[in-house]
Amino acid sequence: MTRLMLTLFSMISTTLMGIGVVVALTTGYDTLNPILIAAAAGFVLAIPVSWWVAKQLA
Repeated sequence: MTRLMLTLFSMISTTLMGIGVVVALTTGYDTLNPILIAAAAGFVLAIPVSWWVAKQLA
């Protein structure tokens, strides 16, 4: 299950990070710190999400 989780993590993390950056930019936070915070939040949020998806698939 770990290999599946890591494979899913690579796709889920980029998606959530991209969503976070787009939300930050569309709400007017266009400086470096809010964009990095949004990307980091997407990266951290992707860990439990990818574990949950892998658990559902396995």
